[in-house]
Amino acid sequence: MARAAAGRRRTLRAMADRARPLLLRTQRPSTATGLAVAVAAVVAATALVYPLKTIAPEVSLGVVYLPAVLLVSAYWGLGLGLLTSLLSAAAFNFFHIPPVGHFTIAAGRNWVALGAFFIVAAVTSTVAELARARALEAESRRREADLAANLARSLLAGTSTSEALGTTARRVAEVLHLPSAAIELGAVPGDRRRLALALRDPQRDQIATLLVPSDADHQVRERLRTQIVPALEALIAVALQRDRMQVEAVETEALRRSDDVKTALLRAVSHDLRTPLTGIVAAGHALGAHSVTDRERDELSATVVTEGQRLSSLVDKLLDLSRLQAGRAEPRRQWTSLEDVLLAAREAVAPGSGRIVLTVDPDLPAVLADAAQLERAFANLLENARRYSSGLPVSVHARASGSGVVVRVADRGPGIPAAEQPRIFEPFYRGSADGQRPWTGSGLGLAIAKGFVEANGARLTVESLPGQGTSFVVTFPEPDAEVTA
Repeated sequence: MARAAAGRRRTLRAMADRARPLLLRTQRPSTATGLAVAVAAVVAATALVYPLKTIAPEVSLGVVYLPAVLLVSAYWGLGLGLLTSLLSAAAFNFFHIPPVGHFTIAAGRNWVALGAFFIVAAVTSTVAELARARALEAESRRREADLAANLARSLLAGTSTSEALGTTARRVAEVLHLPSAAIELGAVPGDRRRLALALRDPQRDQIATLLVPSDADHQVRERLRTQIVPALEALIAVALQRDRMQVEAVETEALRRSDDVKTALLRAVSHDLRTPLTGIVAAGHALGAHSVTDRERDELSATVVTEGQRLSSLVDKLLDLSRLQAGRAEPRRQWTSLEDVLLAAREAVAPGSGRIVLTVDPDLPAVLADAAQLERAFANLLENARRYSSGLPVSVHARASGSGVVVRVADRGPGIPAAEQPRIFEPFYRGSADGQRPWTGSGLGLAIAKGFVEANGARLTVESLPGQGTSFVVTFPEPDAEVTA
């Protein structure tokens, strides 16, 4: 429907463009052209009268000259219209009214014909001037309406108001045929070269200034004050209000996200931090009891160490996440052996059930990355895989792929439902339980792994089917030539 309407508008516009040469123009053609047309029209009318004498009396054939008078008067105004009337009367008198060949008017009725020519010329030129003035006014209003529409598109198209002011000022200059124009926010004084027009909001506070050349003529200045300035005031006020609403919306969204993060952090602190602290405090109290045996004392001591390491790991993860979210985890990239990184990550994972089987292709190239950040990323991936592998081995395979490197960390756990896969890399997100055991962990490991991997120019994705295990794939592209230089 919209395309059909647009097609009809284009067709009507094309027809109007084709018909425009036949319509009354807002500007007169040149005087030389009008003089030539007047002479040619009078000559043609004079010649046309000769064959018409056989069917009508010559005194009634003066009307043959009227189209020439009407045409010239309409297009070239009263002056050339009166001249055409005079030429028509003279030619009609000289060639067709007795005595032929003389400018003498024998009958008074021929003076009436000459007077009629002059009256027709005066009336037609006056009507044409009125029509031309109306056409000029209509054209001016059309341009102003087009300008208002263009200004609205420029100011309200989605960019900030300060960025759109330059385009808006150029459109004003084009419509008014000014060499330059500028719009600046706030109050800006004029000077010897520039005229400053204040743009005010509905409360009459100045919100911007329109600057145009000071030598602009009176008509342009009047159009600026009566048409352009009111439109600009309304549009800029709306655009500034839109900017304020966008800023408020962004701030509101940021506050909401901040509240969400704080809530999640408090949940993590209240549970994940309290659990090891409770174990440490309980073991510490028990160690002070006199009835504790040496074996129980060793077990309590081991509990303190284990829970302390668990607490330290959680604090490290929180610090890593805060650095990533604050953009302060800038990697120190250098050529790094992925095999060494993976071996170090396997050693960093706390002891537990399930082996980690590492396979590295012999021709594996080095990667340009921060080794410490990659170690923490892979340690989190390995810890996550072993946690959900139900005691089965976790396989890690690193291989060359084209010009890059691919590392796949695969477990044999219950898998991740497709609906949850887009959220597993969100901080503090924990998947649902499988019905047999609750998921454990802080919900930070995968978020930290993804942050460190992407900070080093690689990509982390997940491949999983429920009941068939999960694979986390880290893809290192070919190093950028600018980075390697």
